[in-house]
Amino acid sequence: MNLTCAVLLFLVALLFALAGITRVGARSIERRSPPVGAFAEIRGARVHYVHVPAPAGADLPPVVFIHGASANLKDQMLPLKPLLEGRAEMLFLDRPGFGWSERGDNETLAAQADTIAALMDRLGIAKAVIVAHSFGGAITTAFARQHPDKTAGLVFVSAATHPWPGGATAWYYKLTVTPAIGWLFSETLAYPAGMLRIGDATACVFSPNKVPELYIGDASIPLVLRPSAFRANARDVAQLYDYVRAAAPSYREIKAPTIVISGDRDKVVYATIHSVGLKRDIPGAELIWVPNLGHKPDWIAPDLIVGAIQKVAGKDVDLQALARTVEGRIAGDAHNDGKCPDIKVPDAELAPG
Repeated sequence: MNLTCAVLLFLVALLFALAGITRVGARSIERRSPPVGAFAEIRGARVHYVHVPAPAGADLPPVVFIHGASANLKDQMLPLKPLLEGRAEMLFLDRPGFGWSERGDNETLAAQADTIAALMDRLGIAKAVIVAHSFGGAITTAFARQHPDKTAGLVFVSAATHPWPGGATAWYYKLTVTPAIGWLFSETLAYPAGMLRIGDATACVFSPNKVPELYIGDASIPLVLRPSAFRANARDVAQLYDYVRAAAPSYREIKAPTIVISGDRDKVVYATIHSVGLKRDIPGAELIWVPNLGHKPDWIAPDLIVGAIQKVAGKDVDLQALARTVEGRIAGDAHNDGKCPDIKVPDAELAPG
């Protein structure tokens, strides 16, 4: 009996210690990654955003950027803003629950799309090209269907938009959305375990391409390890499969000019399901397929993303030529191939449906 009590006391003490480490760690992350933009109360949530007003003589329409899972507005702003400054009005935002944005009543992808549309209204952006990376692609499909009048064009970058084999997600997402246990996990273990794994996980997100120097700190990626953000991220990922399974048959309703950019070495999402599916399902969509490109074209091929924005805006751009230039730059990349295996799709899953 005494041994049992001792073990229980040890476990309780350990949980309190881990909770303390998490609180201190979260405060440290916030000090290193303070807000870089403004805030607006949108549909019950305080949303953090960076708005670059339309420059004089802009030759492109406004551009709105929607980041993926585990990220924040810096993930797209750092590589793409310098290439578009002086050419377009831009809006970068932390999706609800991420970065410095509150979650509010934004538990569904449809609600997040509505919040983005409302923020555009607040800032006087009537219509924009939407540029979405990874999980942001699913939200963008909701935006394009719910707000076609605000959608000037779509650029999907390594998007997650279609049902994938089995619908499986990482174990820690499933654990985090489990009542009580998930809250305890996010408040105690997620931060220390995440900090230990963040380097390797990031390497696999970029593989076979090289992680840019100082990427994790510069893009404030650890912000997602704060308990509330970790839970918001997990709830988003947990609902993704059901959303895309229900929504994909309606993608044919999307009429906006669409470019889909993907790499054949994406080790995060099934590009041959998602990107090929978007090309198949959205009328007139163009797929730009780049050999040896991983999950991060926004950082590895930002010139290609800007070319896609130009093309959906009506400019004459040879995206295939741009893709060949990117291919030449990265042809020899093999970073972290040994520890980051490619994901394979069963042949039966590739049949149109």
